[in-house]
Amino acid sequence: MTDVLTRRQLLHRAAAGGTVLTLPGLLAACGGSTKESGSGSTSSHKLAKTLRFSNWTLYIDTNNKTHSHPSLQQFQQKYGTTVDYTEDINDNAGYFGKIQGPLSRGQSIGRDIIVLTDNDRYLSLMIKKGWTEKLDKSAIPNMKNLLGVQQHPGFDPNRDYSLPWQSGMTGIAYNDKLTDPILSVDDLLSNPKLKGKVTVLNSMGDALSLVMLSNGDDPAKVTDQSFNNAIKRIEAAVHSKQIRQFTGNDYAPPLAKGDLAAAMSWSGDIAQIGNPHIHWNVPKDGGALWTDNMIIPKGGDVYTASVFMNYVYDPKVAAEIEGGNPKTGDTGVYYISPVSGARQELLKVNPAIAKNTLIFPTKKMLSTVHLFDNNALNNEKYLTAWQNLISG
Repeated sequence: MTDVLTRRQLLHRAAAGGTVLTLPGLLAACGGSTKESGSGSTSSHKLAKTLRFSNWTLYIDTNNKTHSHPSLQQFQQKYGTTVDYTEDINDNAGYFGKIQGPLSRGQSIGRDIIVLTDNDRYLSLMIKKGWTEKLDKSAIPNMKNLLGVQQHPGFDPNRDYSLPWQSGMTGIAYNDKLTDPILSVDDLLSNPKLKGKVTVLNSMGDALSLVMLSNGDDPAKVTDQSFNNAIKRIEAAVHSKQIRQFTGNDYAPPLAKGDLAAAMSWSGDIAQIGNPHIHWNVPKDGGALWTDNMIIPKGGDVYTASVFMNYVYDPKVAAEIEGGNPKTGDTGVYYISPVSGARQELLKVNPAIAKNTLIFPTKKMLSTVHLFDNNALNNEKYLTAWQNLISG
């Protein structure tokens, strides 16, 4: 995520009029119940008139003619609850800064669901500080559709407080008009033909995951030695001027325009760009997996939020959010759905999207992407070293 513009805003501008890219086989990676919940929830089991939902921009299915959100309209028709949907999350740090004051004082922020990313520190910090409500799992039977790779994250091992909204993979993108295929971190950071023509992500979890895997280290279990080895390697590429800059999602427009040869990048970005000269792959040593997660902030309506989560975990609804419907002029989000069965449903209405392996990775793909160590994300020494590197 970038603190200036989200990747979705930038890509919306960069890819206007483009089509979704389907890649060849380069990739090598990835009504509710009324019973009382066993999670300790104190929800009333009565649906509120309004569900207040904060999300990132361009991150839900949209009808291109009416600019409405079909899945939200259908939720209202089914349950009688209106969704007050607000696209007011521009970056994890900035949004956390807005809500931490009232939450620290025990005040509601006026939201029932918000969405934060697991490869940044703020999601786990919300849970650790007790600023999130437990899910009412009795109202989420469709939680059984959660993909196995997402079921036991370190920040929330039993998924008591969070459910994935969408995911993405971190790998390498390159422009075939400017370079031969770039399939490894070694190539990205040391190929002299790419000097000054590559960028590295400014997210510590994303960048260090790829470099640690290239070094033969496990990004899920970061040690001082593996951290220092990765930092030194990136520092060397900065000093040699191999790396042009560290970026958020702002690598996408110059990559699409041919001003950049290769970049560490997110899979969903490349799917949205739709440029046939831009190719994406998980590096040969492995890539990273990140997830934007729904949580219920303290004071939110637990039951209504949980019923909504159950609704979006219906494979038919998940398919609509993911890929839209070309017959009705609906556009999806084009990231990775966390819902098992969504692809099968999308094959019926939008097979081009359903067959895109950037959006629905195979089991083999998912087996070679890794989650970053949550403890490292909260290690002040590591955070300071990383910030000094990317700002230096």
